[in-house]
Amino acid sequence: MDSDNPCGADNQQERLDAYIAGYVDGEGSFHIAVQRNRFTRTGWQLVPEFHVSQNAERRQVLDLMRQRFGCGRIQENHRSSRDSTLVYVVRNRDDLARKVIPFFERQPLLSSKQQEFLVFARIVQAMVRGEHLNESGFASLRSEALLMNGGGRYRRVHKEQHPESSETICRTPPDKVVKIWSDLHGDMQSQAEMIWPPTGDGAGGR
Repeated sequence: MDSDNPCGADNQQERLDAYIAGYVDGEGSFHIAVQRNRFTRTGWQLVPEFHVSQNAERRQVLDLMRQRFGCGRIQENHRSSRDSTLVYVVRNRDDLARKVIPFFERQPLLSSKQQEFLVFARIVQAMVRGEHLNESGFASLRSEALLMNGGGRYRRVHKEQHPESSETICRTPPDKVVKIWSDLHGDMQSQAEMIWPPTGDGAGGR
């Protein structure tokens, strides 16, 4: 009888993983934001995010995902509003590379969202290798991110034209960069990628 238990546990885990993959196919998002950050070497940053939404009364499914992936957090989708939607969010690059991406490589999505995941995974893995730390590598990854996220509903509303191209990118106001970086506990950029203390007129000095 005991010999049947491992097999049953494996089947239960497979069913759970298939359920999560199907749910993400409908309610999830693989997103790469491109944000201005005057404290990085390039002046910009790529912010990868895995994002799943659900109504507050059905929070259990988000708790289930957080437990399964062992990372990320659950928060209000739109704070200080009547929207009661919750979101499960993973932004930490190492967690994305080591936990989220391998999961969906084992459990491919069935819709066109699979292509978004493949681009997302390629960009995150390139960032882990440090390819975004030089201008040419960053420009290449940025172009992929913009094609992937064009018109996405989770895109930030602040936009401007990049001075060196006609691409529309997401802009974070300079005075909010440090706060946002702190709020995400370093998920967006590692300390090694930041120029600190800031130099020049944008440093907020006297």
